[in-house]
Amino acid sequence: MPEKTKHTPMMQQYLAVKEQYPDAFLFYRMGDFYEMFFQDAVQAAKILELTLTARNKNADNPIPMCGVPHHAVQNYIDILVDQGYKVAICEQVEDPKKAKGMVKREVTQLVTPGTIVDNSGKDAKSNNYLTALHYENDRYGFAYVDLATGEIHVASLQGLDSLQNELLALATKEIVVDQSLPTVASELLESLKILISHQDDYQVQAEFSYVLQALENSEELEATKHLLMYLSVTQKRALAHLQKARHYEPNHFLKMDYRAKANLDLLVNARTKKKSGTLLWLLDETKTAMGGRLLKQWIERPLLNQGEIEARQARVASFLNHFFERTNVQEDLNSVYDLERLAGKVALGSVNGRDLIQLKNSLLAVPKLRYTLETLDEGEFSGLLADLDPVEEVADLIEQALVDEPPLSITEGNLIRDGYNSQLDEYRDALQNGKQWLAQLEANEREKTGISNLKVGFNRVFGYYIEISKGNLAKLDENRYQRKQTLANAERFITPELKEKEALILGAESKAGDLEYEIFTQIRDQVKDEIQRLQKLARAVAQIDVLQAFAVVSENSGFVKPEFTATKNLQIKEGWHPVVEKVVGKQSYVPNDVIMDADTEILLITGPNMSGKSTYMRQLALTVVMAQIGCFVPAKAAKMPIFDQIFTRIGAADDLISGESTFMVEMKEANQALKNATPNSLLLFDEIGRGTATYDGMALAQAIIEHVHNHVKAKTLFSTHYHELTVLDQSLAHLENVHVGAIEKDGHLVFLHKMQTGPADKSYGIHVARLAGMPDQLLSRADVILASLEGQAKQAPEAKVATEDEQLTKTSETSQVDQVSESNNLIMEENGQLALFEEPQVVPASKLNKRQTKVLDQLSDLDLMGMTPLDLMNQVYQWQKQLRKK
Repeated sequence: MPEKTKHTPMMQQYLAVKEQYPDAFLFYRMGDFYEMFFQDAVQAAKILELTLTARNKNADNPIPMCGVPHHAVQNYIDILVDQGYKVAICEQVEDPKKAKGMVKREVTQLVTPGTIVDNSGKDAKSNNYLTALHYENDRYGFAYVDLATGEIHVASLQGLDSLQNELLALATKEIVVDQSLPTVASELLESLKILISHQDDYQVQAEFSYVLQALENSEELEATKHLLMYLSVTQKRALAHLQKARHYEPNHFLKMDYRAKANLDLLVNARTKKKSGTLLWLLDETKTAMGGRLLKQWIERPLLNQGEIEARQARVASFLNHFFERTNVQEDLNSVYDLERLAGKVALGSVNGRDLIQLKNSLLAVPKLRYTLETLDEGEFSGLLADLDPVEEVADLIEQALVDEPPLSITEGNLIRDGYNSQLDEYRDALQNGKQWLAQLEANEREKTGISNLKVGFNRVFGYYIEISKGNLAKLDENRYQRKQTLANAERFITPELKEKEALILGAESKAGDLEYEIFTQIRDQVKDEIQRLQKLARAVAQIDVLQAFAVVSENSGFVKPEFTATKNLQIKEGWHPVVEKVVGKQSYVPNDVIMDADTEILLITGPNMSGKSTYMRQLALTVVMAQIGCFVPAKAAKMPIFDQIFTRIGAADDLISGESTFMVEMKEANQALKNATPNSLLLFDEIGRGTATYDGMALAQAIIEHVHNHVKAKTLFSTHYHELTVLDQSLAHLENVHVGAIEKDGHLVFLHKMQTGPADKSYGIHVARLAGMPDQLLSRADVILASLEGQAKQAPEAKVATEDEQLTKTSETSQVDQVSESNNLIMEENGQLALFEEPQVVPASKLNKRQTKVLDQLSDLDLMGMTPLDLMNQVYQWQKQLRKK
């Protein structure tokens, strides 16, 4: 950028300000426009589709320039911030008319992706979070705030996986970091495309001491201090609405990583990236913006505490049992605006007259809401009723002070009611009398001069005047009239009497405007004193809103109240996928049972593609989530334990960002579940092993099933097309086979969508291909190939895959050579394929080559019980490579 000394004083001022904000677009106020210069102008013109012009066009080095009108600036700021940029707003901080020399300008706010609070045109039921990180003691201090509502939450996280899960759950757009952050964490933030802002030095003001008072953990405290300092630096205004930081433990809620949430379509549809078709879409019958935001938070963090869950259930049941009272509650909620964000606007100084009228109307609805709840309360709502404080002082103040329909601007008058302030009433009286005097003056002058079209008018530049057309100038008494302005067809004059009255009227108008603004700021400050009461009220209203929404959805959809058991008994009678059922209609959806008594840990699900296996698995997970947020569930009856975690391995997709194949993604997700699941977890495994060779996939699938059965012992739904695995129910005591029913009719496949006991008799793959519209010639050829393969299989001796326990027994009973043969036949056939299901080929030890002997030795020393399935897969792969070498 050119040296400042080479520019005009104004451009020197601009460059000095820009130097303080090099990573932001600088919106520099000049009159009615915000201007941008140099590279800011070039880049902004492209992004905002503005006309790029230049300052000093005739100079050797013209300065690129573009601008936006001040009244439309918010729209342009939103566009830039939505795309991940920062915007520094530089205002004129003194009256240009009174300035001596260059008008003083300062940046009054730095708007960033994490601090934007104006939600016009956006989803008011969504939070916008700014996050801060501090690394200490091998843990991440994690703090986040929604500046619009003032809520602050903090946690201490262990490891990158936990950090990634929290960041993706919040959908945070900006993160504040310091020098403590390790490189691996920085790389993670960059891969997630989160805007990184740095805040190393800080000195937290005393006004924020209450925010920090409940924090004891060092890394949490430091992260929150960085967060507060960044807010102070960027906002440059009072932040009285910031709430006390609340510590939370992620493991105090039902844990689901970002993959599980995406697979289950909880908040965002994984296919369309929209709300429609999600659990949130199904449950969102909330009437207020704050209720909508709280619903999302509850879905993100289902409860583990049975008492808290049942307290919510009791309130939902009460709403269900009192239809008319619930209807009244909904009507009352419809009158309540966004109390959280209104309180935030008051604190930030951005509230206007219409906002305060919304606040008043919201508060006036609270007594009616409270009365309705009292009529149906049998003890369930006692805690919430205590928090339904109507904050009457604020409602009364606004009612007495502001007109019912105030203008948007708070600086142009007409805000304050007549009778509220005696001095303002005097100014208004002078104005009113002055306007009557002007009307009378016009009538008198017309009579005196005989000029019928003479008029008295006002112009902001020239003030009051008497206008006379040029054709009537001869009729004037020039001794009384003083020329003020010449127009094309008329002349404007002023008289001594009009000049005197002009000073009186304009003085009263200016004083009245200044006084109204002063009164408004006093009212705003009085409301600010009650922000904590307003926020407490908002939280209570939001809870009531979500609970009534649960009741509405439960009644409309026929949901039932689930019963929680201390055992691992899971009994879902005629359950259904609530979102799918809403889309296809109740008559079209076939309900299914999920029966897993305390001794059953694994349901092995077989059946054709498109028959509903994945839907069956997802509906169980959604039932668990709904139950543990306190909602009723989609079933005729439901009894279940409280789960601590849900893991999913559903769907097939490459992770192109990380350069990982479908199969690698599948293995990583499965490994996460196997490493972190407990006996109280729920695992959903869909078609494990399909991303690799048949025998490899089958071996991994069986090994994973055995590992879950013998070591994890979690409730697991495992769907597969490997029909050979269905024999595992003979050797694994806690595994049961179920399948999705299908019948062949006139050569066509008919899905029953009904879960039945036992394994499926075949996979029906070619039938599904026919449904997909494959060419008949291709399908006929597939039938021939299938018949040939099945014939070959029948000629071979019947065999089954050895279970983990059987392998260990045989290892202790057979020779080293037998170990090789019995351990899934690691000696290769001539074609190089593992012979998992062929008759074992016993090879004398004397005929083994060096590589085979080495593999045998490694196998003998292998600690099977201490290995995960993924470790075992990697080891088998290494053996394959060694044995295949020529």
